[in-house]
Amino acid sequence: MEQPMISKEERVELAHELLDFGELFLCSGAEVYRVEDTLTRIGHRYHAYRMNVFASPASMVVTMIFPDDSDMTCSRRILQAIGAPDYETLEELNQLSRDCCENGISFSEFRERFRMIKQKSRSQKICYFGAALAAGSFAVFFGGTIPDGFISAGLGIIIFFLMRTLGKICPNNVAFNLISAFFVGMAAECLTLAIPILHLDKILIGDIMLLIPGVAMTNSIRDILVGDTITGISRLIESLIWALALACGFLLAMWIRRTVF
Repeated sequence: MEQPMISKEERVELAHELLDFGELFLCSGAEVYRVEDTLTRIGHRYHAYRMNVFASPASMVVTMIFPDDSDMTCSRRILQAIGAPDYETLEELNQLSRDCCENGISFSEFRERFRMIKQKSRSQKICYFGAALAAGSFAVFFGGTIPDGFISAGLGIIIFFLMRTLGKICPNNVAFNLISAFFVGMAAECLTLAIPILHLDKILIGDIMLLIPGVAMTNSIRDILVGDTITGISRLIESLIWALALACGFLLAMWIRRTVF
């Protein structure tokens, strides 16, 4: 269904809504090319006959040109959130974009539904349970015992707690991964000293899975393969630095344990 032409005032709102949409989309785990394609399609749906969208992990620029030859350019500095991707939000944004492009919802409805997605609260109990389940399952999957799984699950809960608290004050993911890995590594070292039947390597493997930037690495390779070379390479290097900080945190904990104890 064709939508009526939006007013000039609404065009300003549309530009800011697209930036907000793209930022949340990117921070929730979407690939760069998908962010650019989605914003382009939404802009065309609201009568921008030409859309120029540039997105990267650090910034975003949207230029819209309308049939009356008026144009608008907005930019945004992207601040990546610390923590795991939010796939529930990602799916809701995907559904909103599909409804917009296929069913032709009005701009006011698009704006209202997007506001609800941004303000929707997530169940923290489910997140804590998921962190414990993932860490414990990986520890057992890679050869650990049931006690190893329970310890890894407990440390997984601590990792998610650190994401909720420490993530608000850490300047970036590098610092967060270094501090979290060191803290969890020291806790695992102390527990294995106190309980000799535990296997340190299996416990750490389970907890590493919650921190390692696997999705970011995968998205970087995908960006490179679809032609977003600069963005893909920058994201890949960033992911490798995160992984290096993670390894340094665990190695520092192991070095202190072997030096002191």
